Amino acid sequence: MIALNHTGVRLVVFLALQTPWLEAAHSQQPANPAFSQEISRQEAIYWGTGDQAVEGYTVDRSLRDYTNALPTGFDRALANLGPGDRWLDIGAGKGQAILDYFAQDHDPFEAEARERRGMKAQVVAISIEDRRTPLWQSTAASLEANKLQYLYNRRLREYALEDLGKFQIITDVIGGFSYTDNLSQFVEKVLGFLNLNGSFFTLLQDVRSEAGTNRPHYAGSPYLTEITGAGGSEVRVCSWLKSISCVEVTCEFTTGWIPSIEAYRVRKVCNDVTVPALFPLHYIAGTPPERRYHLRNPSPAQTGAAR
Repeated sequence: MIALNHTGVRLVVFLALQTPWLEAAHSQQPANPAFSQEISRQEAIYWGTGDQAVEGYTVDRSLRDYTNALPTGFDRALANLGPGDRWLDIGAGKGQAILDYFAQDHDPFEAEARERRGMKAQVVAISIEDRRTPLWQSTAASLEANKLQYLYNRRLREYALEDLGKFQIITDVIGGFSYTDNLSQFVEKVLGFLNLNGSFFTLLQDVRSEAGTNRPHYAGSPYLTEITGAGGSEVRVCSWLKSISCVEVTCEFTTGWIPSIEAYRVRKVCNDVTVPALFPLHYIAGTPPERRYHLRNPSPAQTGAAR
């Protein structure tokens, strides 16, 4: 397995090829045959069919990988979960990060973890395919009923609140947040599953940072995820996330990854959440895909941040 560390040259392969999560919202897709064709190509990549088969498709990200890639504080937030809390992992693959969490030697904060051992949160994994291993099955069997769940063959948009309930932590490491063609719908759905004061931890690679000091990783190519506002002005992903009502957002950019990544923590601070709508303009299949959106009616704060 390729190690996920700050000098990992192939982050684009190791991270991007984990259980990608397409959240196609067909009613909002452009009426463009080329767009639909790219969606089909993306599906072919996911299932590894025909000439779209992708070697190196990795679905066993460890909890250490999560901690290294996600924003500062993720490990502390996870260690602080108790038996009455819940964690949802989107695009979990084999669920290795979750298995690490339940392992006897899991110690993000060693002394604290030892005291809390046997008092872990309830965890739900979501994946497109059933990638459970014998280790998953034996771990689940050793725990109390419903402590560890694995859901598959349905996309996030297909789950209702009654199906999943609410969570204190939601994670997405190069899952739906990186692959969806309907980003605003995906984020709205995620925030609907968060408890008040719960946090969504995620990241994007090869995206314009909040400070705007980086360039696209590939010369002559755009960023993988771009948002335009009024008059074609640039709206950075961090700025768009911060414009969502009832959330507090921190954005952490690091050049230690290749390509560089920006990690996000979105904390829900009240229940009247409104996610500014993004209209999909451009989608090119890939790992992850190249996406461009148009922000409808950007706020003054967003247009100011784009300058």
